[in-house]
Amino acid sequence: MKFLKIAILFVGISSLAQSKVGAVDVDYILSQMPEMATVQQQMELYGNQLDADLTKKVDNYKKLVETYQAGEATFSEALKKEKQTELIELEQDIQKFQQNGVKLMDIKQQEHLKPLYQKIGAALEKIAKAQNYTQVMQTTADVVYLDPNYDLTVPILNELGILVPKEGE
Repeated sequence: MKFLKIAILFVGISSLAQSKVGAVDVDYILSQMPEMATVQQQMELYGNQLDADLTKKVDNYKKLVETYQAGEATFSEALKKEKQTELIELEQDIQKFQQNGVKLMDIKQQEHLKPLYQKIGAALEKIAKAQNYTQVMQTTADVVYLDPNYDLTVPILNELGILVPKEGE
């Protein structure tokens, strides 16, 4: 029985010795990639396009409101209800467009960032395999301390050909 406990202890220690955990700051890597300037420009253009579409919808709504108010006294009850229904539907359409605008921006941003994440992933995989890492975690604001020897952020940046200014430069 004592032999079994010792054997389990050695297996546990050897498995711990074989495990090497690193960390990477993906957000920092993204911020350093030159392609991010293009992504930001594309997102700005897309946002401007959405704003222009919203402005058209709002202008159309305002015109319909003015038309309704100008002719309200001469409209029959049936025409009033029809115009009011049209205004309500257009108002709801504007609200949906505003709500979906944020979602559309997120989708478009993920679409543009996907190739960058793939580049980072390929570089990470290469570095992790070359340095025998078994696990790599993403650093977050919750990380209080990280030994720089286990931080793969700079090696990944180097693999991507991105020069990082040293502190104080």
